Amino acid sequence: MKNIAWNRGFAYGIGLLTTDGNLSPDRRHIEFCSKDLELILNFKEAFKSKNKIGKKRRGRKPIIWYYRIQLGNVKLYNFLVSIGLSSRKSLLLGEVKVPEKFFPDFLRGVIDGDGSIDYFTHPESKEKQFRIRIYSGSQQFLKWLNGMISKLLKVEGNIRQAMRVYELCYYKQASSKVVLYIYDSGNILMLKRKFEAAKLLMKNCEGGETGTRASLRS
Repeated sequence: MKNIAWNRGFAYGIGLLTTDGNLSPDRRHIEFCSKDLELILNFKEAFKSKNKIGKKRRGRKPIIWYYRIQLGNVKLYNFLVSIGLSSRKSLLLGEVKVPEKFFPDFLRGVIDGDGSIDYFTHPESKEKQFRIRIYSGSQQFLKWLNGMISKLLKVEGNIRQAMRVYELCYYKQASSKVVLYIYDSGNILMLKRKFEAAKLLMKNCEGGETGTRASLRS
């Protein structure tokens, strides 16, 4: 990547890096790993990389193989540090300086990288309710993210501590607003299975949007 300039694909790639990326202490190399090949390909496209995709293993029993791509770019590394990322981002991450114009794409990258789009069954009504969850080891990052979403979409999420990470959760109509915001229009980078899950859940769950808007871009 020779020129660094904000655009929709680049903002999506920053979202992926914010969740599943790693900045090496050598201040040059940037690594992204995922079990999902489509996500790796999206990352390559976002940063216009021609680097080869490799594999790495984690764990002992069972061994889990991940796809891996590495970028070596001092200029990009320094830019990432300047907007809030670091080699210890999982614990120290806070605000990421993303232009509001590109925040939907950044947020889509965050959700694709370390979020879930699903439903839960309400314990009393037994209705399926639409839900989005975003995970992070940094509570401060989720507080900032929740603040940005509240500012731009006028919806509030709930932050809670899970077993090893924190979760930012949106339910029902709030989830629908987030989905319509991140999958707005055009030829955008995205993890297709999450997009398809969002379409289905918005049609079938209580609290999901109905009608034409529920079809998103189908």
